Formats: sequence, structure tokens, C-alpha cells
Amino acid sequence: MNPRQRAIETIALHKRVLAQLEDHGIATLLNAAELLIDCLKAGGCIYLCGNGGSAADAQHIAAELVGRFVRERKGLAAVALTTDTSTLTSVGNDYGFEQIFARQVEALMCHGDVLWAFSTSGTSKNILAAANKAKTLGAKILAFTGKPDSPLEAMANLCLSLDGPTATVQEIQQVAYHIICDLVEAVNSDQ
Repeated sequence: MNPRQRAIETIALHKRVLAQLEDHGIATLLNAAELLIDCLKAGGCIYLCGNGGSAADAQHIAAELVGRFVRERKGLAAVALTTDTSTLTSVGNDYGFEQIFARQVEALMCHGDVLWAFSTSGTSKNILAAANKAKTLGAKILAFTGKPDSPLEAMANLCLSLDGPTATVQEIQQVAYHIICDLVEAVNSDQ
């Protein structure tokens, strides 16, 4: 396949996954924003986790909420569980990689908080362990996956599931989470 054709096919694939978001995901985005707004209004915190590129997404979202997305407003409580290398490595060493997020959830999260969990497979063991621990604490789970009907989706209170290759799903998820950040920020900049 020539490079031009490959580029055209990649863009077409993105359009198909973006169409999934438009056709089936708008209500999920609105509900996700409401979930986060309610959490923040109640004095809760949004915790985020994911592996690889999804770890970077978790950090990206936390930065948008703590700093700002597009509007001046007060900082919003959000923590990426992917950033503390001392905790990640000590927990990974002492308890295993599957516990790197669950242990932080146990230590930090409270009833009413939200765990925003990313797993394009929907089967990442460390993400499932974190979601399970968050549920036992009375926290809500917002999941972003790339495979419909995954174990993570089954655990979540709310899930955006886009079906496609990992890279494409992650790129369209960025559109989705920017929409959510904008909606959350719009409400919080009015206060």
C-alpha cells in the first residue's frame, strides 16, 4: 500500500470511530460530565488511571481540571494515579503490578469520589483491581474502553466504549474527554 493510500485509510478509520462517538456516545459524555460535576460539588475528587498512552491521558485530564481547559476558574480536584513513581514502583515491587492503582485507591479515595479508568482492552488487571477497590469504597466508576462488553464496562457506573484499534480509540477518546472537560469547566466557571 502506498503512503497516500495508508493515510487516507487511517483518516477513514478515524471518521468511523468518531461516528461511533457521535451516534452512540453523546449521552454518555453528558452523563459523564454530570457525574464529575456532582462529585466536585459534593467536595469529592476525581482520580484517573490507565496504562501506557492511557496513563498519559489520565495525566492530561488531571492537568486540564486542576489547571484550566479554556476558562479562568478555580482549580478542580483531580489526581492522576499514574504520576507518583515512588508509589508506583514500591507498590509494584511489594504487591505486584496489578495493585499499583488499587493500593492508591485504597489510600486516597472516599465515598462519592470518581475513578476515571482507561483500558482500551477493558481487561487490564491493574485497572480492574482499582475499579473493584473503588466500588468497595462507594466511589463511582467512569470507564473509557475500546472493546464493547468488557469486564471494565461491566464494573463501571458509566462507560464510553468505542470499538476500534487502540491508537484510533485513544485519539477519539481525547476528543471525548476534552468535551467532558469543557462541560465540567463551563459549570464551574459560573460559580
